[in-house]
This record gives sequence, C-alpha cells and structure tokens, in this order.
Amino acid sequence: MKTLYLECNMGAAGDMLMAALLELHPAPDDFVQRLNGVGIPGVSVTAQPSVKCGITGTHVKVTIHGYEEHDHHHEHAHEHHHNSYQEITHLIGHLHISDTVKKNALDVYQLLAQAESHVHGRPVAQIHFHEAGDMDAVADIVGVCMLMEELAPEQVLASPVNVGSGQVRCAHGILPVPAPATAHLLQNIPFYNNRINGELCTPTGAALLKHFVFAFEALPAMRVAQIGYGMGSKDFEAANCVRAFLGQTTEQTHRIAELSCNLDDMTPETIGFAQERLFEGGALDVFTIAAGMKKSRPGIILSCLCRLEDREKMLGLIFKHTTTLGIRETLCNRYTLSRMVEQVQTPHGPVRIKKAAGFGVCRQKAEYEDLAKIAWKKDLSMADVEKLI
Repeated sequence: MKTLYLECNMGAAGDMLMAALLELHPAPDDFVQRLNGVGIPGVSVTAQPSVKCGITGTHVKVTIHGYEEHDHHHEHAHEHHHNSYQEITHLIGHLHISDTVKKNALDVYQLLAQAESHVHGRPVAQIHFHEAGDMDAVADIVGVCMLMEELAPEQVLASPVNVGSGQVRCAHGILPVPAPATAHLLQNIPFYNNRINGELCTPTGAALLKHFVFAFEALPAMRVAQIGYGMGSKDFEAANCVRAFLGQTTEQTHRIAELSCNLDDMTPETIGFAQERLFEGGALDVFTIAAGMKKSRPGIILSCLCRLEDREKMLGLIFKHTTTLGIRETLCNRYTLSRMVEQVQTPHGPVRIKKAAGFGVCRQKAEYEDLAKIAWKKDLSMADVEKLI
C-alpha cells in the first residue's frame, strides 16, 4: 500500500508540512509555480534550501504583497485583516483548484472554525480567524491539499505530535502551549511535550493532521522510496523539521487456524452458550453453518477462527462445551485492513467511529451501540439517528 508517514517530533505547522511534501513531489518548481497561480490574493510562494542541525531540507516562504506576514511561530509584526469563516470559504470556493482540493481545504477550515467556536463560545458563523485566516495560512492549507492530491497516498499515518511548551503570543494575548484551539483539535490524537520551549504545533498544522491522518502510531514496516524534510523558521537544539516518508507498507497478513466440528445432538441454547465462551476465550470469530448429517439428521457445522497461539485453548473450549468427538483444523492466511476507533463529539453525545483502510480501500462506520443509545434516548429510529450524526 502506498503510504505517507509524517514524523512530527518537532510538531507541525502548515509551512513545514507543505515543505516536507514538496520534497516528495517529482516537479517541485512546477508545483510552486502552479500554487502561485491559483488565485490567492497577493500571495507569492517560494521554496528555499534550509539547513537545521546539519540536515538539508526545504523551507517554504510565503509573502503577501512582498511582505512575510509571519511564520506561524512568532507574534505579529503588524495588524492583520481578520477574515471571517464565510470570507475564507468564499475565497477557497473561487480558487483555480480541483474540486477535491477545494473540499479538503474547506474541511480543514471547518475543523479550525469548530475549534475556534468551542474556544470562544461563539457560533461558527460568527468566527473571525486571526493567524489561520491570513493569506499565508490559506496558501499553506491549499498547498498541502494540492500536494496530497498529487502524491496520492493510499493512507497517511503520523507519529504522536510534539506540541512544545511554555507560552505563545497571539491576537488574543499570551496563551499556554498548546494554544487552546490547537489543544481542541488534538483531542483523541496522541501528543506530548518534551520541554522544548516554544509552540511547535500550530492550529493550522493540527487541523491538517486531523483531516488527513488515518492513525497516529510508530513508524510501520515500510519500503521507503522518498524522504522529505520540511524546515521551520526557528532554530532549536533538535532539527526543527517535519520529516515525511513515502513508500510501500505491507498489507496486514496473519496466519490463523480454523477449527471446525459437526454437531447434530445439541440444542440451539447450548450451541449459543458454546459460541459465547469461545468469544470470551479470545476467538477471532465463531459461526455456524446448517448442514445435513449422517442418518439424514439436520445439524450444524461450528467453526472457530483463532490465532495460532490460542488454538490449544480453543480446542479445549470446543471439547468442553460441545458434544463433538473430533475437531478439524485448517491453517489460513488472514488479510485485514488497518483499523482504528476515533470518538467524536456530536450534539447528541459522543459516538465512536470505526475506521478501516488498506488494499486501496478506506471506509468508516459509526459504532452500533452508540447510535442505539441515542435512538433510545431521543425515541428515534436508527435511520433517523444516522441522518442526525
């Protein structure tokens, strides 16, 4: 599977993410030229070599009418026009970019708007962006969305995020790190502080990660084809960069055992009890198939899928809780999608979302028990709850 892995040991900002992905692009100069032509007012983007702790990478510089507004890590040099959520969505909707890039960029800004709404206690329609609403932030977000479309990874993974420590000066004053909007965006995402003094993860970086990353975990086994280094502006003892790995990960394959037996003298209740005990014991799956048995008697085939290290335990449970005198074993390869569960907050309560990806497939589904709880509470059908969620 074509996988993009983002190493966020020094946090993430929009310009750093764009620079790291730009190093993976087959034609970076052409890409920068096209980004400058999408129609962001007054924006000029340049990609420059940058060295941090002896490592060479790329720094993306965004200027507005010839001036560099800020680098997402420093306080404002002068006053900015604070664009509203409606102004930003109108701007993105009229850029010369694909529909996919527009949708992704708008989704990222929706996350930012929801975070600002939560932090400031105002409806999304009344939100005015400060740093995230400047044109250089728009360029960062649109640039990352364009690069994601053109690099076309089948899945995006990332490390836990280093957020830094201390305080940061922003439009509202001096705030703790991570800034409140960043902290809200990073809910359900593993992040940490390794005592580097400064804001390492910005709201823009957090929103981009939340939108694109499927799972936050250690670097998986992968055949890496390219590595990109996206450099930040500040200098620290550690190399201030986002590192991006692009390559192939092996699909998840496991060797399992299928244990089966024929049963023609058990009641449905006792078969059900046996299935429950097998699940409790760690079976991957237990199922029955109707079958005709010897002496023309109807019966069932009980099958249990289990890990190889669990088969002795499963054999004991099958013999203990069924009437069988013999069990068949078949060894199988089991191919699985990568899976994770994310809890999201809805107006009707928390809902767990089960996500799966692999083999060119990506899907998600709300947890049945959570939907059923809302349906009972609101006296609604499951279909109505799914529409609400």
